[in-house]
Amino acid sequence: MAGIRPRIGYAPFSSNLTHPGDRRRFLAYARARGLRFEIARLDQRYDVVVLSELADISVWPEYRHGKIVYDSIDSYLSIPRTDLKQMLRGVAWFASGRHRRLSLNFPAAIGRMCRRADAVICTTEAQKQQIAPFCSNVHIILDIHDHAVRNRKSDYRGGVPFNLLWEGLPSNIPHLKTIRLVLHELSQRRPVTLNIVTDTDRPRLFGRFGRIETLAVARRIFDNVAFHRWDEATFSDIVTGSDAAIIPIALDDVFAAGKPGNKLALLWRLAMPVVTSATPAYLSMQNAAGLSRFACRDAADWFAALDRLMTNEGERREAGERGHTFVTSKLSTNKLLELWDEAFSSVGYDFRDGSPHSELMTTEAT
Repeated sequence: MAGIRPRIGYAPFSSNLTHPGDRRRFLAYARARGLRFEIARLDQRYDVVVLSELADISVWPEYRHGKIVYDSIDSYLSIPRTDLKQMLRGVAWFASGRHRRLSLNFPAAIGRMCRRADAVICTTEAQKQQIAPFCSNVHIILDIHDHAVRNRKSDYRGGVPFNLLWEGLPSNIPHLKTIRLVLHELSQRRPVTLNIVTDTDRPRLFGRFGRIETLAVARRIFDNVAFHRWDEATFSDIVTGSDAAIIPIALDDVFAAGKPGNKLALLWRLAMPVVTSATPAYLSMQNAAGLSRFACRDAADWFAALDRLMTNEGERREAGERGHTFVTSKLSTNKLLELWDEAFSSVGYDFRDGSPHSELMTTEAT
């Protein structure tokens, strides 16, 4: 259907389209291809509906009017059904208002959505294999980071104190506990500041109720913490002004360990040296970049990797430059856009003739 401008509906992460899951995925593609879309409503007829991961999958499987592209970016299907959080997830999403209908079996709800979808987008090979029994048309696509990357690191001299950086959602800060003792021991040898770039707080319950202060949580893990509110305008400067970045993940957390390499790719786009836990995605990327020594399985690996970076400017420069070379060659924006092109082409639509727009062309559904 080349040349045709179909009616596109999008079910977003956030109503104001500011969530990273919106900005770095379908919205980035829509901006690049000049697509006009509406906030999707179930009672409207669309040629194509794009569902984000927070779309209401309790009702969208019933949609019969057009093609559905389901962007399912997290590995919920990898979590055992006997896991308490997994058992309660459908109840929590219903109670929070995310879902109109109660889904007592959350993995089954995802399966139903994947069966209805004409194409499913995911972020790892393991996810693709888990989705395959429900949908044969699955595409692996990582995030597009253009608007968050405004410069790159060039100065690899280590400061005193040595500035480590952690970036992410407040809900992921507890993963820093996996290297708490490592950070403490390293700080006995050389002053260390842990720069946290995230939101000031997060909901305590159901993603909506109560607040947990981010800085208080971080300081229970490591004493010398500097907090930076996540802001696109300052993000690149804060990151590149640090000496090295860390992405610790509790490897026994099936859901977290199954996440894609988006965060590592973002930091590498800034040419940062990064030490990660050896999750499947991070290990694969570190190996491919020739940096396997910075993918850690235990505390001993973490100590060795961080000690290497803290004491050797050449190691920091090599880690940053190798990472940058990897993402610019293997995960360039053009390549990621082409993967989105392929996903839409697989359901009968070719958007490659679109003209880039400086602003998103959005309209509210009526």
